[in-house]
Amino acid sequence: MKTGHIALNVTDLARSTAFYRTVFALEVIGERADGGQRFAFLGRDGALVLTLWQQSTGAFTSDRPGLHHLSFEVADIDAVREAEALLRGMGVAFAYDGIVPHGEGASSGGIFFTDPDGLRLEIYAPSGADTADAPTPGAPTCGFF
Repeated sequence: MKTGHIALNVTDLARSTAFYRTVFALEVIGERADGGQRFAFLGRDGALVLTLWQQSTGAFTSDRPGLHHLSFEVADIDAVREAEALLRGMGVAFAYDGIVPHGEGASSGGIFFTDPDGLRLEIYAPSGADTADAPTPGAPTCGFF
């Protein structure tokens, strides 16, 4: 079994579509941007990766059951650095300052941030993050942001 695609409720379809297209280099595969049922199918090379559904109000809250965070693996730590620079240029807030490891002594790690609706996101590489200290000693970094 493998994950098919991810579907997110968003408050502003245009804003979220622009965010996910820019950050993750996704293309619009299909969409309806007007009327009462607004959605966008985003993917890469024709394969569906993410669907956005404009059917929410307010912001994501982490104190309710449901999604904890979405994590995206990239090829190497240089790709994480590129994503970090892009996000900083967009004015996105980070949970930690820069690239951090997944835990004490871990080589894998990345960046932790939120989308325009407050959904928690991670971009990481399997190795190369061990030059920084883990921000949550004794616990997984991705679990407590």
